[in-house]
Amino acid sequence: MKTIMALFSCLLAASVCAATSTCANASPASPIIHTSFDCATARASVEKLICRDPQLTQMDIELTRLYRLALTDDHSVPRPDKVMIDQQFWVDARNQCASETAPKTCAIRSYAERAHQLRQGSAIARTKDPDRLTEGPLAFRCAGLNALITATFFNTQPGVVYLKWANASITLNQVQNDSGTQYTGKDSQGNYSFWQDGNVVLFQKPGSGEMSCTAEPIG
Repeated sequence: MKTIMALFSCLLAASVCAATSTCANASPASPIIHTSFDCATARASVEKLICRDPQLTQMDIELTRLYRLALTDDHSVPRPDKVMIDQQFWVDARNQCASETAPKTCAIRSYAERAHQLRQGSAIARTKDPDRLTEGPLAFRCAGLNALITATFFNTQPGVVYLKWANASITLNQVQNDSGTQYTGKDSQGNYSFWQDGNVVLFQKPGSGEMSCTAEPIG
């Protein structure tokens, strides 16, 4: 048992080291950028995009924080060893955004969905870290929609919300609004809107009018 635990500890340390790219190849002369990879040696097109885009940089830093926390959670779903494997698959999928017509939009969606997964699966990842940039998942019951909506928020500049219900999901971007907080976006089905002002929450999806929503306990 001790041998297995020691091996897992080594793999865990190696994974975190690989995720941050600050181990053997770190250069003391390089500026410190706390992304999950070294911007000074970034080669992938998506990594270069992340390094020069402040919003994506914030999302990458926050996701790295959530990932590290999930790896310390023995009760996470999935377990830490599977979280580690899933993260590698996620990085590969994120990098494929370079082939999309809108790479940034694709990358934002990728980060938002992965943050939702990590926070949903790990209570430790959901701890109230004062430096956190994510909240949720929160649950909302909307009139006219049979399924609960779960929402994970990225408090970046601008903000992002990832919404998931039944077999559908959408990532929306925060837009200027004189009252409350509004997020909008679209997919092949049409336009979406999610608006909050205190306890008032409105959600609109293609083919429906505005639906009034109320918060519900989750978990």
